[in-house]
Amino acid sequence: MVYSVPVIVFMDDVSGNMSKQWNKHHAVYMSNGNLPREMVEKEFCVRFVSSSPNAAPMELMRAMRDSIRQVNSTWDCKDEDRVILLPYGLFFGGDNPMQAEECSQGGVNSSHFCRTCDVGGTNEFKQSHAGYQSLFTSGNLRNPKDTKDDILRQFKTAVEPGAANKLKHSFQQSGIRDSTSSSILDAVVNMGKKLRTKKGDASGPLTEAEIRAKLEKEMEDLLRGQAAEDTINPLLGMDGVNIHMDTPTEILHTVPLGVVKYLWSQTITVLDEKKLLGTFQTRLDSVDVKGLNSAAIDAAYMVRHRQSLIGKHFKSLAQVMPFLVYDLVPCEVLDAWTRLGELVVLIWHTEINNMETYLVS
Repeated sequence: MVYSVPVIVFMDDVSGNMSKQWNKHHAVYMSNGNLPREMVEKEFCVRFVSSSPNAAPMELMRAMRDSIRQVNSTWDCKDEDRVILLPYGLFFGGDNPMQAEECSQGGVNSSHFCRTCDVGGTNEFKQSHAGYQSLFTSGNLRNPKDTKDDILRQFKTAVEPGAANKLKHSFQQSGIRDSTSSSILDAVVNMGKKLRTKKGDASGPLTEAEIRAKLEKEMEDLLRGQAAEDTINPLLGMDGVNIHMDTPTEILHTVPLGVVKYLWSQTITVLDEKKLLGTFQTRLDSVDVKGLNSAAIDAAYMVRHRQSLIGKHFKSLAQVMPFLVYDLVPCEVLDAWTRLGELVVLIWHTEINNMETYLVS
């Protein structure tokens, strides 16, 4: 028997302590995408893979990729026979910054901020009428081959004169920045700066050819005998994976901890200035949660700790805010909450449908 097993991979940075003390490390988990929806997220169906406070995220991902490649056969205890396994990466979960790193993309602060397409541009362009409108349409889709080629070009650029500015321009133009190889490029660029500003010995300053030879030797030493393409993001060459398309948007940080959180902060500021927090708390406390897709609402806690709420609080607020602040805030704020409530419903429904499509396919 041959079994094809879609694997859901999750990686994020987490705290290793029970207290508030932050002891950052990265952890990787896997789930079997063949499992039914009601089972796939249960704790006993999530397999711990690796964790480290020292290894970089992509180093952990390289080990994950290699382990998937090495799987070929196992023992089926039900049929009591050997079977062939063909695991493959279905999609990679995580928050937006982690998924951007998995795509070798610079994140939301880049000129081209999307890890899936090349939408964006310079600040001047994005602030223009045409540029702003373009942000609401899809750009050209990224693909792993082009991303990989762009990173390899950065290796060649690192030994050239003015490499720092050239690489910075490259990052800005493409939005591609590979965290796996960035330390190597930085070391070579810094060495190039020192060699080109060095006066030299009695024989005079080094020629450009000599400097380039030294930098290429330094890069070889840093690569430790490996080819450049073997040291970059391992997910760009993973079989069956298009990492730009296989990192579905993580709703928690995009919606509840994104736009909902920002609008909540502005609304609370308005209510506090008008001395209406008490009225708001009373109304929030009287909400009947039977018709809501959320847990019980603790109004006193949410008002007292209004600057420290988490995802479940914002999920509840997005559903009820228009009914609580209809006469407490300006019309623009009320309209924003109404539109946001509609948007949240659409996004959550779309996310559920996309997840089910991934698992079914």
